Amino acid sequence: MKVYKGKVVVITGAGGGIGRELAIAYAAQDAYVVPLDINGEGLRETEALIARQGGLAAGYVLDVKQPEAIVEVFNDVKEKFGRVDVLLNNAGIGKWKSPYELTVEEWDTVIHTNLRGTFLCAREAAALMRRNGGGAIVNIASTRALMSEPHSEAYAATKGGIVALTHALAVSFAPDRITVNAISPGWIETGDYSALKPSDHEQHPAGRVGTPADIARACLYLTNPDNDFVTGINLVVDGGMTRKMIYEE
Repeated sequence: MKVYKGKVVVITGAGGGIGRELAIAYAAQDAYVVPLDINGEGLRETEALIARQGGLAAGYVLDVKQPEAIVEVFNDVKEKFGRVDVLLNNAGIGKWKSPYELTVEEWDTVIHTNLRGTFLCAREAAALMRRNGGGAIVNIASTRALMSEPHSEAYAATKGGIVALTHALAVSFAPDRITVNAISPGWIETGDYSALKPSDHEQHPAGRVGTPADIARACLYLTNPDNDFVTGINLVVDGGMTRKMIYEE
């Protein structure tokens, strides 16, 4: 028996990449998927892929930087379905720019998309979840919450914030039987996997670069109602990359 059959699963940033894979994975489990994305064309492609596989999806074009738009979407979901069982907060952007040159507007755009958008979607989803006995939220963070390359300050700040926000929400939503967890993906290739070099794979203890399916399987674990003892964690899914010490020869 599929535990997600008939469940309403809302996924932000579902117009491509990891978000699209999440949408397809939950639809394959007979969930009713509600994909959200600012990119309408990508969103329609995700819906078409789900429909082609016999799944059910009804998407909304949404800019998570707009608080009022988030409220409107979740109000509409409430009217159509009466519930939300799972929320996957995946929407996110980056701005790779020297901290000497990064503008306040660019900083705010990243912060409002990645961090504020995650909080507001979680709050609106949780308000519906508690009406129906609980639910599960997964926030997609990043290993950049734990380690960095130059010129990633805005992105790193949001991902670190998402990890902290996750355990705070896990405690706040606990009385309503809502689990809240984070996943920090490492290198997840969303483009041409065949174009990767052997050295790309070899730097991972797992022996390969990750795929969006790796993140989908982690989400399916964390949102399974049988795993309600798991809450407030940050699950690093990176093939062991952040645990490998590297020395120059």
